[in-house]
Amino acid sequence: MTAIWGTDAQGSWQPLAASRYPAEQALHDLVAEGPQMLPLSGAPRLTVLGTEVQLGTGRADVVAVESSGRLVVIEVKLAGNPEARRAVVAQVFSYAAYLQGLDPDYLESATLVTHLARRRVTSIAEAVRNDDQEGSVDAASFADGLARSLADGAFRLVIVLDSVPDELVQLVGYLELITDRVVIDLVTVTAYDVGQSRVLVPQRIDPGRRAAELSEAEAAARQANAPQPGSADFRSAAAKAPTEHQQMLARLVDWAEALDAKHLISLFSYSGKNEITTLLPRLTRGGSGLVTIYCAPGAAYLQLWPSVFNRLAPNAIPLVEQELGGPIRNGQRITAVSDSLLEALAFAYYEANGQRMPTSS
Repeated sequence: MTAIWGTDAQGSWQPLAASRYPAEQALHDLVAEGPQMLPLSGAPRLTVLGTEVQLGTGRADVVAVESSGRLVVIEVKLAGNPEARRAVVAQVFSYAAYLQGLDPDYLESATLVTHLARRRVTSIAEAVRNDDQEGSVDAASFADGLARSLADGAFRLVIVLDSVPDELVQLVGYLELITDRVVIDLVTVTAYDVGQSRVLVPQRIDPGRRAAELSEAEAAARQANAPQPGSADFRSAAAKAPTEHQQMLARLVDWAEALDAKHLISLFSYSGKNEITTLLPRLTRGGSGLVTIYCAPGAAYLQLWPSVFNRLAPNAIPLVEQELGGPIRNGQRITAVSDSLLEALAFAYYEANGQRMPTSS
């Protein structure tokens, strides 16, 4: 059983008592803001498309999509609502039944149109592209994956609870056993009060039936396509870049490593398509970054992510835009990076972490 341990007044280690999550809506908002907190099977990358989405006669808490194009429905239920918690499996399957067979254009233009507008995008593909900080999503493959997900009813259904009754675990295990089109993730989120802070521990519940283990070749391929921790792979790629780009790339890596040393980010390197290597300064909150650093054949540049700035560092936007000489835009390649721009971006990372940037930084 997962537990958090802490010391008491005498310095002895004791398991901390779990506390009830204060409100279902609070957990709902947390999941919608940072779906990467959920330990889902296969560790997919999710882009949230909408919350409280009307699907048939009900409203799904969160509708998201994987970078593969597979649609995801997430429902949150707490112990304070036991009747709804018992009915949650039927609820998520009713949402899946509604989605199955929908045309992708109808999903965008009718079902999700207001939700996409709130996110300032015009299509599902644009929302995913705006989250694709690794540059790993192929537009044609994504469109095909989304169409197949809708046509086949091949969805991921995620149920988030604060505790799981045995009969629900048994039911989910049975449903996993008899279907190969739907992935069901059962996740508990336990809250602990630690001093003045609240610590959340998400945990995936395995009903006992798992997909067949990956072969060594499949596991190696998956690992090769995953972001690698640290900046070593990116430094190696930068060292092979044209001479005129190496100095800027070295400055950018030094800047990112300084943020990492201050525990503001976690650094990842990703070697993607077209021989492009990216450095990802990711926030621990939500798993996204405010910037991505690119080392491409014959090019070196920064890209900024407006949706992450708007959500986590809105006060830094005027500072950054002042240095850019214009608004932060998706897809904008920044090839001239001044020290003052890097300082403004550092300010943004401090804000995203809920900290004040030291004046000496």
